[in-house]
Amino acid sequence: MKKTISKVLGTVFLFSLLFTTSCSSDDDATIDDGGSSFVLNREDLKGEINSGEVVLESGTYKLTGKLIVNSGAKLTIKEGVKIEATSVASSDFAAVRYIAVAQGGKIDVQGSSSNPVVMTAATKAPGSWGGLVLCGKAPINKGITASAEVSDLTYGGNEPNDNSGSIKYLRLEYTGFAYNSEKEFNGLSLFGVGNGTTIEYVQSYEGSDDGFEFFGGTAVAKYLVVSNFSEQVGDDMFDWTEGWSGAGENWFGIRSNAGNRGIEADNNSNNHLATPISNPTIKNLTLIGLGAADTSSETQAIKLRVGTKAKFDNLVLSNWKTGFDVQHDESLGYVTAGSLVATNVKFDNITKLSSGKNTAGTAVDVSAMYTVNENATGAGNGTAKPTWANGWTVGL
Repeated sequence: MKKTISKVLGTVFLFSLLFTTSCSSDDDATIDDGGSSFVLNREDLKGEINSGEVVLESGTYKLTGKLIVNSGAKLTIKEGVKIEATSVASSDFAAVRYIAVAQGGKIDVQGSSSNPVVMTAATKAPGSWGGLVLCGKAPINKGITASAEVSDLTYGGNEPNDNSGSIKYLRLEYTGFAYNSEKEFNGLSLFGVGNGTTIEYVQSYEGSDDGFEFFGGTAVAKYLVVSNFSEQVGDDMFDWTEGWSGAGENWFGIRSNAGNRGIEADNNSNNHLATPISNPTIKNLTLIGLGAADTSSETQAIKLRVGTKAKFDNLVLSNWKTGFDVQHDESLGYVTAGSLVATNVKFDNITKLSSGKNTAGTAVDVSAMYTVNENATGAGNGTAKPTWANGWTVGL
Protein backbone atom coordinates (compact mmCIF):
# COMPACT_ATOMS: atom_id res chain seq x y z
CA MET A 1 0.00 0.00 0.00
CA LYS A 2 2.76 2.45 0.90
CA LYS A 3 4.56 1.58 -2.36
CA THR A 4 1.42 2.30 -4.37
CA ILE A 5 0.89 5.69 -2.68
CA SER A 6 4.47 6.69 -3.43
CA LYS A 7 3.96 5.90 -7.08
CA VAL A 8 0.77 7.98 -7.16
CA LEU A 9 2.42 10.94 -5.44
CA GLY A 10 5.38 10.74 -7.80
CA THR A 11 3.05 10.73 -10.80
CA VAL A 12 1.14 13.75 -9.43
CA PHE A 13 4.38 15.66 -8.86
CA LEU A 14 5.63 14.88 -12.38
CA PHE A 15 2.32 15.98 -13.94
CA SER A 16 2.41 19.18 -11.88
CA LEU A 17 5.93 19.92 -13.05
CA LEU A 18 5.05 19.35 -16.71
CA PHE A 19 1.90 21.48 -16.42
CA THR A 20 3.83 24.36 -14.82
CA THR A 21 6.47 24.25 -17.55
CA SER A 22 3.96 24.22 -20.41
CA CYS A 23 2.01 27.16 -18.95
CA SER A 24 4.94 29.53 -18.60
CA SER A 25 3.95 33.20 -18.64
CA ASP A 26 7.00 34.10 -20.72
CA ASP A 27 5.58 35.08 -24.16
CA ASP A 28 8.73 34.30 -26.10
CA ALA A 29 9.13 30.96 -24.36
CA THR A 30 5.58 30.07 -25.39
CA ILE A 31 6.16 31.16 -28.97
CA ASP A 32 9.52 29.42 -29.30
CA ASP A 33 7.96 25.98 -28.94
CA GLY A 34 8.60 22.47 -30.20
CA GLY A 35 12.05 21.97 -28.74
CA SER A 36 13.70 24.68 -30.83
CA SER A 37 16.84 26.34 -29.53
CA PHE A 38 16.09 29.46 -31.57
CA VAL A 39 15.90 32.62 -29.46
CA LEU A 40 12.94 34.69 -30.60
CA ASN A 41 13.02 38.47 -30.28
CA ARG A 42 10.18 40.52 -31.75
CA GLU A 43 12.46 43.50 -32.31
CA ASP A 44 15.33 41.49 -33.82
CA LEU A 45 14.01 38.61 -35.92
CA LYS A 46 16.88 36.95 -37.78
CA GLY A 47 19.16 33.94 -37.69
CA GLU A 48 18.76 30.22 -38.38
CA ILE A 49 16.08 27.91 -37.03
CA ASN A 50 17.82 24.54 -36.87
CA SER A 51 15.34 22.35 -35.01
CA GLY A 52 11.85 22.20 -33.58
CA GLU A 53 9.06 24.68 -34.26
CA VAL A 54 9.07 28.44 -33.82
CA VAL A 55 5.61 30.02 -33.71
CA LEU A 56 4.91 33.70 -34.35
CA GLU A 57 1.70 34.15 -32.41
CA SER A 58 0.50 37.73 -32.93
CA GLY A 59 1.50 41.34 -33.48
CA THR A 60 4.52 42.70 -35.36
CA TYR A 61 8.01 41.26 -35.69
CA LYS A 62 10.96 43.30 -36.99
CA LEU A 63 12.99 41.38 -39.58
CA THR A 64 16.55 42.67 -39.12
CA GLY A 65 18.48 40.20 -41.28
CA LYS A 66 18.01 36.89 -43.04
CA LEU A 67 15.84 34.26 -41.37
CA ILE A 68 16.56 30.68 -42.49
CA VAL A 69 14.43 27.64 -41.65
CA ASN A 70 16.77 24.67 -41.96
CA SER A 71 16.08 20.97 -42.45
CA GLY A 72 14.05 19.48 -39.62
CA ALA A 73 12.78 22.85 -38.41
CA LYS A 74 9.45 24.60 -38.89
CA LEU A 75 8.29 28.22 -38.83
CA THR A 76 4.60 28.71 -38.07
CA ILE A 77 3.02 32.14 -38.54
CA LYS A 78 -0.45 32.71 -37.11
CA GLU A 79 -3.16 34.80 -38.78
CA GLY A 80 -2.76 38.55 -38.58
CA VAL A 81 0.97 38.48 -37.86
CA LYS A 82 2.98 41.25 -39.51
CA ILE A 83 6.66 40.83 -40.31
CA GLU A 84 8.31 44.15 -41.14
CA ALA A 85 11.77 44.23 -42.70
CA THR A 86 13.79 47.09 -41.27
CA SER A 87 15.50 49.52 -43.63
CA VAL A 88 18.85 48.72 -45.20
CA ALA A 89 20.98 50.59 -47.74
CA SER A 90 20.51 49.31 -51.29
CA SER A 91 24.27 48.70 -51.53
CA ASP A 92 24.50 46.74 -48.27
CA PHE A 93 24.19 43.27 -49.81
CA ALA A 94 25.33 41.45 -46.68
CA ALA A 95 22.50 42.94 -44.64
CA VAL A 96 19.58 42.14 -46.96
CA ARG A 97 16.47 41.00 -45.15
CA TYR A 98 14.64 37.90 -46.39
CA ILE A 99 13.01 34.68 -45.19
CA ALA A 100 14.08 31.35 -46.67
CA VAL A 101 13.06 27.74 -46.12
CA ALA A 102 15.82 25.26 -46.90
CA GLN A 103 15.35 21.71 -48.18
CA GLY A 104 13.73 19.66 -45.43
CA GLY A 105 12.49 22.74 -43.60
CA LYS A 106 8.84 23.79 -43.45
CA ILE A 107 6.77 26.95 -43.22
CA ASP A 108 3.14 27.15 -42.13
CA VAL A 109 1.47 30.49 -42.88
CA GLN A 110 -1.97 30.44 -41.26
CA GLY A 111 -3.57 33.63 -42.54
CA SER A 112 -7.27 34.05 -43.22
CA SER A 113 -9.36 36.02 -45.71
CA SER A 114 -10.17 38.62 -43.06
CA ASN A 115 -6.82 38.55 -41.29
CA PRO A 116 -3.93 37.68 -43.62
CA VAL A 117 -0.29 37.36 -42.70
CA VAL A 118 1.63 40.38 -44.04
CA MET A 119 5.34 40.45 -44.87
CA THR A 120 6.30 44.03 -45.62
CA ALA A 121 9.02 46.65 -45.21
CA ALA A 122 9.51 49.73 -43.08
CA THR A 123 10.45 51.58 -46.27
CA LYS A 124 7.33 51.56 -48.43
CA ALA A 125 9.09 51.27 -51.78
CA PRO A 126 9.66 48.39 -54.22
CA GLY A 127 12.90 46.49 -53.63
CA SER A 128 13.17 47.35 -49.93
CA TRP A 129 13.71 43.73 -48.85
CA GLY A 130 14.18 40.28 -50.29
CA GLY A 131 10.92 38.41 -49.95
CA LEU A 132 10.14 34.75 -49.28
CA VAL A 133 12.22 31.89 -50.71
CA LEU A 134 11.33 28.17 -50.65
CA CYS A 135 13.85 25.49 -51.64
CA GLY A 136 12.57 21.97 -52.20
CA LYS A 137 13.70 18.57 -53.45
CA ALA A 138 11.57 18.29 -56.60
CA PRO A 139 13.20 17.79 -60.05
CA ILE A 140 14.84 20.65 -61.98
CA ASN A 141 16.68 20.66 -65.34
CA LYS A 142 19.71 22.66 -64.26
CA GLY A 143 21.28 19.52 -62.79
CA ILE A 144 20.21 17.10 -60.09
CA THR A 145 20.65 19.95 -57.63
CA ALA A 146 21.71 23.58 -57.89
CA SER A 147 22.35 26.62 -55.71
CA ALA A 148 19.59 29.23 -55.54
CA GLU A 149 20.55 32.58 -57.07
CA VAL A 150 19.15 34.25 -53.95
CA SER A 151 19.95 32.69 -50.54
CA ASP A 152 22.58 30.30 -52.03
CA LEU A 153 20.61 27.37 -50.61
CA THR A 154 20.58 23.99 -52.39
CA TYR A 155 17.45 23.02 -54.33
CA GLY A 156 16.33 20.24 -56.65
CA GLY A 157 16.34 16.46 -56.41
CA ASN A 158 14.14 13.48 -57.22
CA GLU A 159 11.13 14.00 -54.97
CA PRO A 160 8.22 15.49 -56.98
CA ASN A 161 5.90 15.15 -53.97
CA ASP A 162 8.25 17.02 -51.64
CA ASN A 163 6.52 19.17 -49.03
CA SER A 164 7.91 22.56 -47.94
CA GLY A 165 4.85 23.35 -45.86
CA SER A 166 1.68 25.39 -46.32
CA ILE A 167 1.06 29.04 -47.24
CA LYS A 168 -2.45 30.45 -47.06
CA TYR A 169 -3.52 34.09 -47.14
CA LEU A 170 -0.18 35.85 -47.31
CA ARG A 171 0.56 39.35 -48.62
CA LEU A 172 4.13 40.15 -49.69
CA GLU A 173 4.85 43.88 -50.06
CA TYR A 174 7.77 45.93 -51.45
CA THR A 175 9.98 42.92 -52.25
CA GLY A 176 12.67 42.55 -54.92
CA PHE A 177 15.96 43.62 -53.32
CA ALA A 178 18.61 43.48 -56.09
CA TYR A 179 22.23 42.40 -55.81
CA ASN A 180 22.66 43.35 -59.48
CA SER A 181 20.63 43.39 -62.71
CA GLU A 182 20.86 39.58 -62.97
CA LYS A 183 20.34 38.66 -59.33
CA GLU A 184 17.18 39.92 -57.68
CA PHE A 185 14.71 38.58 -55.18
CA ASN A 186 11.11 38.02 -56.25
CA GLY A 187 8.00 38.26 -54.11
CA LEU A 188 7.78 34.48 -53.72
CA SER A 189 10.67 32.44 -55.17
CA LEU A 190 10.01 28.72 -55.57
CA PHE A 191 13.18 26.70 -56.17
CA GLY A 192 12.51 23.01 -56.86
CA VAL A 193 9.38 23.09 -54.71
CA GLY A 194 7.29 19.92 -54.71
CA ASN A 195 3.56 19.43 -55.18
CA GLY A 196 3.16 18.37 -51.55
CA THR A 197 3.45 22.07 -50.68
CA THR A 198 0.26 24.13 -50.33
CA ILE A 199 0.38 27.61 -51.91
CA GLU A 200 -2.95 29.43 -51.92
CA TYR A 201 -4.13 33.04 -51.65
CA VAL A 202 -0.87 34.93 -51.96
CA GLN A 203 -0.44 38.50 -53.19
CA SER A 204 2.73 40.19 -54.38
CA TYR A 205 2.17 43.93 -54.03
CA GLU A 206 4.56 46.56 -55.43
CA GLY A 207 7.57 44.30 -55.81
CA SER A 208 10.43 45.48 -58.00
CA ASP A 209 11.14 42.09 -59.61
CA ASP A 210 8.84 39.20 -60.54
CA GLY A 211 5.83 38.60 -58.34
CA PHE A 212 6.15 34.81 -58.46
CA GLU A 213 8.93 32.76 -60.04
CA PHE A 214 9.13 28.99 -60.37
CA PHE A 215 12.60 27.49 -60.77
CA GLY A 216 11.76 23.93 -61.77
CA GLY A 217 9.84 21.71 -59.40
CA THR A 218 6.24 20.55 -59.42
CA ALA A 219 4.56 23.15 -57.21
CA VAL A 220 0.85 23.82 -57.55
CA ALA A 221 -0.15 27.43 -56.79
CA LYS A 222 -3.70 28.73 -56.61
CA TYR A 223 -5.30 32.13 -56.08
CA LEU A 224 -2.29 34.32 -56.76
CA VAL A 225 -2.38 38.10 -57.21
CA VAL A 226 0.28 40.45 -58.57
CA SER A 227 -0.49 44.19 -58.43
CA ASN A 228 2.12 46.75 -59.46
CA PHE A 229 1.49 50.45 -59.86
CA SER A 230 4.74 52.15 -58.81
CA GLU A 231 7.05 53.49 -61.51
CA GLN A 232 9.90 51.69 -59.74
CA VAL A 233 8.41 48.30 -60.62
CA GLY A 234 9.90 46.77 -63.72
CA ASP A 235 9.70 43.00 -64.21
CA ASP A 236 7.27 40.18 -64.92
CA MET A 237 4.19 39.27 -62.94
CA PHE A 238 4.72 35.50 -63.23
CA ASP A 239 7.84 33.67 -64.38
CA TRP A 240 8.94 30.06 -64.78
CA THR A 241 12.10 28.27 -65.88
CA GLU A 242 14.29 25.19 -65.25
CA GLY A 243 11.58 22.61 -65.91
CA TRP A 244 8.60 23.68 -63.84
CA SER A 245 5.90 21.06 -64.45
CA GLY A 246 3.35 22.02 -61.82
CA ALA A 247 0.07 23.88 -62.16
CA GLY A 248 -1.55 27.24 -61.55
CA GLU A 249 -5.18 28.08 -61.03
CA ASN A 250 -6.90 31.44 -60.55
CA TRP A 251 -4.12 33.96 -61.17
CA PHE A 252 -4.83 37.70 -61.40
CA GLY A 253 -2.15 40.18 -62.48
CA ILE A 254 -2.51 43.91 -63.02
CA ARG A 255 -0.11 46.78 -63.56
CA SER A 256 -0.51 50.41 -64.54
CA ASN A 257 3.16 51.15 -65.10
CA ALA A 258 5.76 50.45 -67.78
CA GLY A 259 6.88 47.20 -66.20
CA ASN A 260 7.47 43.96 -68.08
CA ARG A 261 5.36 41.04 -69.21
CA GLY A 262 2.44 39.30 -67.62
CA ILE A 263 4.17 35.91 -67.95
CA GLU A 264 7.73 35.12 -69.00
CA ALA A 265 8.07 31.38 -69.55
CA ASP A 266 11.29 29.44 -70.23
CA ASN A 267 12.54 25.90 -70.21
CA ASN A 268 16.33 26.22 -70.10
CA SER A 269 18.22 29.01 -71.88
CA ASN A 270 21.43 26.95 -72.13
CA ASN A 271 19.77 23.76 -73.37
CA HIS A 272 16.27 24.17 -74.76
CA LEU A 273 15.68 20.41 -74.61
CA ALA A 274 16.87 19.91 -71.03
CA THR A 275 14.58 17.63 -69.05
CA PRO A 276 12.28 17.75 -67.27
CA ILE A 277 10.80 20.21 -69.75
CA SER A 278 8.78 23.10 -68.36
CA ASN A 279 5.19 22.04 -68.90
CA PRO A 280 2.69 23.57 -66.45
CA THR A 281 -1.08 23.63 -66.70
CA ILE A 282 -2.54 27.09 -66.10
CA LYS A 283 -6.26 27.77 -65.92
CA ASN A 284 -8.38 30.76 -64.97
CA LEU A 285 -5.91 33.56 -65.68
CA THR A 286 -6.37 37.33 -66.01
CA LEU A 287 -3.46 39.58 -67.04
CA ILE A 288 -3.97 43.36 -67.36
CA GLY A 289 -1.27 45.64 -68.74
CA LEU A 290 -0.82 49.32 -69.50
CA GLY A 291 -1.92 49.16 -73.12
CA ALA A 292 -0.92 51.65 -75.82
CA ALA A 293 0.69 53.99 -73.30
CA ASP A 294 3.32 51.34 -72.48
CA THR A 295 6.68 52.52 -73.82
CA SER A 296 8.73 49.58 -72.52
CA SER A 297 10.24 46.95 -74.82
CA GLU A 298 8.48 44.02 -73.16
CA THR A 299 4.76 44.53 -73.70
CA GLN A 300 3.61 40.94 -74.21
CA ALA A 301 0.91 39.43 -72.03
CA ILE A 302 2.60 36.01 -72.32
CA LYS A 303 6.08 35.28 -73.71
CA LEU A 304 6.97 31.60 -74.26
CA ARG A 305 10.52 30.69 -75.29
CA VAL A 306 13.63 28.46 -75.10
CA GLY A 307 11.70 25.20 -75.24
CA THR A 308 8.84 25.59 -72.77
CA LYS A 309 5.57 23.77 -73.15
CA ALA A 310 2.33 24.78 -71.41
CA LYS A 311 -1.41 24.26 -71.45
CA PHE A 312 -3.61 27.30 -70.76
CA ASP A 313 -7.37 27.45 -70.41
CA ASN A 314 -9.85 30.27 -69.70
CA LEU A 315 -7.76 33.41 -70.14
CA VAL A 316 -8.54 37.13 -70.20
CA LEU A 317 -5.72 39.23 -71.65
CA SER A 318 -6.33 42.99 -71.49
CA ASN A 319 -4.33 46.09 -72.48
CA TRP A 320 -1.19 44.58 -74.04
CA LYS A 321 0.54 45.33 -77.32
CA THR A 322 0.98 41.58 -77.95
CA GLY A 323 -1.06 38.70 -76.57
CA PHE A 324 1.11 35.59 -77.12
CA ASP A 325 4.76 35.80 -78.18
CA VAL A 326 6.45 32.47 -78.98
CA GLN A 327 10.16 32.19 -79.73
CA HIS A 328 12.73 29.52 -80.70
CA ASP A 329 12.34 26.35 -82.75
CA GLU A 330 11.62 24.05 -79.82
CA SER A 331 8.69 26.04 -78.45
CA LEU A 332 7.36 26.58 -81.97
CA GLY A 333 7.50 22.81 -82.48
CA TYR A 334 5.34 22.34 -79.39
CA VAL A 335 2.75 24.69 -80.91
CA THR A 336 2.59 22.45 -83.97
CA ALA A 337 2.40 19.32 -81.80
CA GLY A 338 -0.35 20.75 -79.63
CA SER A 339 1.65 20.70 -76.40
CA LEU A 340 1.89 24.50 -76.26
CA VAL A 341 -1.75 25.53 -76.44
CA ALA A 342 -4.25 28.04 -75.05
CA THR A 343 -7.99 27.42 -75.16
CA ASN A 344 -10.85 29.82 -74.39
CA VAL A 345 -8.99 33.11 -74.65
CA LYS A 346 -10.63 36.54 -74.51
CA PHE A 347 -8.55 39.36 -76.00
CA ASP A 348 -9.43 42.84 -74.76
CA ASN A 349 -7.64 45.86 -76.27
CA ILE A 350 -4.74 43.76 -77.59
CA THR A 351 -2.89 45.41 -80.49
CA LYS A 352 -1.50 42.16 -81.93
CA LEU A 353 -3.01 38.87 -80.84
CA SER A 354 0.10 36.75 -81.43
CA SER A 355 3.66 36.85 -82.69
CA GLY A 356 6.22 34.13 -83.42
CA LYS A 357 9.87 33.99 -84.33
CA ASN A 358 12.11 30.97 -84.87
CA THR A 359 15.66 30.59 -83.60
CA ALA A 360 17.03 32.15 -86.80
CA GLY A 361 14.88 35.22 -86.25
CA THR A 362 12.32 34.59 -88.99
CA ALA A 363 8.70 35.45 -88.28
CA VAL A 364 6.35 32.48 -87.84
CA ASP A 365 2.55 32.43 -87.58
CA VAL A 366 1.53 30.98 -84.17
CA SER A 367 -2.17 31.80 -84.26
CA ALA A 368 -2.96 28.07 -84.27
CA MET A 369 -1.93 27.84 -80.61
CA TYR A 370 -5.06 29.55 -79.25
CA THR A 371 -8.82 29.48 -79.54
CA VAL A 372 -11.00 32.52 -78.80
CA ASN A 373 -13.95 32.62 -76.42
CA GLU A 374 -15.51 36.03 -75.76
CA ASN A 375 -17.22 34.60 -72.69
CA ALA A 376 -14.00 33.58 -70.95
CA THR A 377 -13.94 34.71 -67.31
CA GLY A 378 -10.22 34.47 -66.55
CA ALA A 379 -9.53 34.60 -62.82
CA GLY A 380 -13.26 34.65 -62.19
CA ASN A 381 -14.56 38.11 -63.01
CA GLY A 382 -12.95 39.07 -66.29
CA THR A 383 -10.87 42.22 -65.88
CA ALA A 384 -12.54 43.09 -62.58
CA LYS A 385 -11.30 42.05 -59.17
CA PRO A 386 -12.18 38.40 -58.55
CA THR A 387 -14.43 37.72 -55.58
CA TRP A 388 -11.88 35.32 -54.05
CA ALA A 389 -9.49 38.29 -53.67
CA ASN A 390 -11.85 40.22 -51.38
CA GLY A 391 -10.71 41.08 -47.88
CA TRP A 392 -7.06 40.02 -47.83
CA THR A 393 -5.59 41.90 -50.83
CA VAL A 394 -4.75 45.59 -51.26
CA GLY A 395 -4.55 47.95 -54.21
CA LEU A 396 -7.14 46.30 -56.47
